[in-house]
Amino acid sequence: EVQLVESGGGSVQAGGSLRLSCKASGIYWFEYCMAWFRQAPGNEREGVAYLESSGRTTYADSAKGRFTISQDNAKNTVYLQMNTLKAEDTAVFSCAADLNTPANWYSSYLYNYWGQGTQVTVSS
Repeated sequence: EVQLVESGGGSVQAGGSLRLSCKASGIYWFEYCMAWFRQAPGNEREGVAYLESSGRTTYADSAKGRFTISQDNAKNTVYLQMNTLKAEDTAVFSCAADLNTPANWYSSYLYNYWGQGTQVTVSS
């Protein structure tokens, strides 16, 4: 059974930092593409950062220069380091995984496996 479990969310003031973790089990970690998505109330889910099985990373424009996606293969964990947080970053952040390289990494329907999400709240 594939499981993705996020942690690290919380409340922080604007300008602060958080590091989200997504621990995966039940998959051969190195074969999968991983991504972080977020969904704010009333908004559609949007892709934030993507990590291909090759190690290549891609970011949404809103995340470039502030967020970093990385992985620890020994721990089967992918991270999202978020710096210089803004009030508009407030959302539920979820990690996603798929064995296939998605044609468009930011299309959530292309991922088969999802975590339960973790709330990030940034106060201005």
